[in-house]
Amino acid sequence: MARRNSSIMNGALEEITALEYILMGDLLDLLEEADGDVGAWKWISEVLDTLLKTMPREFELQDEGGYLEEVLEEHPNWQGQVRNLYQERCTLLVNLSDLRMRMQDSIPLRQMRQIASELRHELRDWITSYIAHQRHERRIVQDAFNNDIGAAD
Repeated sequence: MARRNSSIMNGALEEITALEYILMGDLLDLLEEADGDVGAWKWISEVLDTLLKTMPREFELQDEGGYLEEVLEEHPNWQGQVRNLYQERCTLLVNLSDLRMRMQDSIPLRQMRQIASELRHELRDWITSYIAHQRHERRIVQDAFNNDIGAAD
């Protein structure tokens, strides 16, 4: 039964990860068109809302059994790195929520045009940071198990 639940959770996590990947691509495309276009910012808002709904669910699934627990089982001394990644992940979610709130507060067209460039830049930076975070998560998992294998004699 535990294996079945694990399989279901892994499938759900893969679906959420795939959705996020698509949403990030859409967000980048929309940011190219955005400038003062209220229609584009409306779609950006929808994408951000969807990300803000899916990311907490992704985090819940990742945290089942403990965040990066498999890494800590192999290398307990990596606890600091894992803790830093966990805190970074939380910060990324808060930052995205803050960007969404700033965007929502400037919805009138005049205000949106004033901060469009700034928001576009900050959203691109956030995407870059989030992708780097995911890459770091994958790398630490790979390192934990590659380290365990070692070099053959």
